[in-house]
Amino acid sequence: MSQPRDLPPLNALRAFEATARLGSVSRAAEELHVTHGAVSRQLRALEEHLGVALLAKDGRGLKLTDAGQRLSAVAAAAFDELRSVCAELREGRAQAPFVLGCPGSLLARWFIPRLDRLQRDLPQLRLQLSASEGELDPRRPGLDATLWFAAPPWPADMQVFELAVERIGPVLSARHARYAALREAPAGALLGEPLLHTVSRPQAWPQWARGQQLDPAGLVLGQGFEHLYYLLEAAVAGLGVAIAPQLLVADDLAAGRLEAPWGFVETPARLALWVPARGADRRAVELAEWLRAELAV
Repeated sequence: MSQPRDLPPLNALRAFEATARLGSVSRAAEELHVTHGAVSRQLRALEEHLGVALLAKDGRGLKLTDAGQRLSAVAAAAFDELRSVCAELREGRAQAPFVLGCPGSLLARWFIPRLDRLQRDLPQLRLQLSASEGELDPRRPGLDATLWFAAPPWPADMQVFELAVERIGPVLSARHARYAALREAPAGALLGEPLLHTVSRPQAWPQWARGQQLDPAGLVLGQGFEHLYYLLEAAVAGLGVAIAPQLLVADDLAAGRLEAPWGFVETPARLALWVPARGADRRAVELAEWLRAELAV
């Protein structure tokens, strides 16, 4: 017949191991970041569970009973082994690549141009990028984090680092056939203009129109593209007026490849770093802090 494998509460064993090792309830409480009373209660609970005294008064201090000495030796060895294994696991995790999922358009137009700076600033972060288009699944196995635009509320099983408000607006290049007429015209001039768009985000143009107090029913959608990256390449080539997040065309605007005569409007979405809440990862925090600083430039 197998023996029962019942163990005392782990917190009680931890309190006892620390007290026995340090020779003081106060020092154990300090190490465990709890109160003196909390450690004392755990010690009493452990003795009640085992039905034997583990500690005895010794003047103004404490000493281990015979039973306490036996348990202390085993507990110390067990906790030392646990600490060693946990340290090995943490080290192995830190040395593994940090896999970041990201929409291909965000990756190509904003992240990759800054990748060299990221590697200089965070040389310890072994980043592996996983591109995706369309609807991302931040819970996909193999991802440590996901960087994307999404709207709150945030799910309880994800730790979400909000980085920036999303703003979208129309862009065109000087190569557009009607560039001279359009760039000086009010936003309403785009009503009736065949507009470049993506099938993955049909709400973008209506969102912008409502933000400009224009009737979305007046919009005329022209050539469609499956991915935002191709949409913006078409705009740069002068094939039409496109709609895009400000962040993804910032470099094009600075270089003069695109212009945004009608500005940008805020959407409910946020650029955010999503991290599964299953476990803390300091690398995700460091990446979020770097992204915030980069976006603030």
